[in-house]
Amino acid sequence: MHTHEPHIQNFSIIVQLILVFPFFISFISYIVAVILSNQHKKQWPPVRILCWILGHLCAMLTLIGPLAELAHVNFSAHMVGHLLLGMLAPLLIALSAPITLFLRAIPVKKARFISRILRNSYFRFVSNPIIATILNVGGLWLLYTTPLFNMMHENSVLYMLIHIHIFLAGYLFTIAFIYIDPTPHPLSYVFRSVVLLIALTAHSILSKYIYAYPPSHVSPEQAEQGAMIMYYGGDLIEIALVSILFYQWFKRTRNTVVAKTISSLP
Repeated sequence: MHTHEPHIQNFSIIVQLILVFPFFISFISYIVAVILSNQHKKQWPPVRILCWILGHLCAMLTLIGPLAELAHVNFSAHMVGHLLLGMLAPLLIALSAPITLFLRAIPVKKARFISRILRNSYFRFVSNPIIATILNVGGLWLLYTTPLFNMMHENSVLYMLIHIHIFLAGYLFTIAFIYIDPTPHPLSYVFRSVVLLIALTAHSILSKYIYAYPPSHVSPEQAEQGAMIMYYGGDLIEIALVSILFYQWFKRTRNTVVAKTISSLP
């Protein structure tokens, strides 16, 4: 794919540090919020803390260190990074319910103010499953089927913007389908399931397209390996996402049936 001159490698380290810094801040902020919340309210579930830690580790491993360096010259490593940063990290972080935690940890007036912001029309628009799919899967199609992929490795600013987009779009995509945090404008399970099926199909087709038509400056052998990682690795994470959605659907339906049964009793 690409090679690095020494001065470019040094600049790459700076880029990596810039990208990983927000994750470091959010990691610390979550732990502080857990401590504050536990002082006055019910203990925060350890499994959510574990999801937060693992999610940040997945993101940081992609953005800094050996994997980040290898991703510049090896398409398979790049695709592993895509799975970690754009799929697994967002899923784990969503499962940690960060918004719920921070609303619990801050004063009531500030929590109400943030809740009003989250209910505005912009967040309702971008959290729609269709829009989230366009930003996430559509963005990947744009990245891998145009010169953008090659340009990303030649321009550090573009490299940072694309990696930021991959994570944010992946997180937005995740929370558009599974509701862990409070959702002001919930959509039906049927609608979310149909859109998710279309999104997963588009992601699968993209991996096959990469297999047949490698991005520029990627050898056919690396493209085949990367496409297989994207296809099979993506399937595992997608199965987890679908399972959570269907479990929530089943739980909601069961509770509704139980409530109707109880209300019908004499």
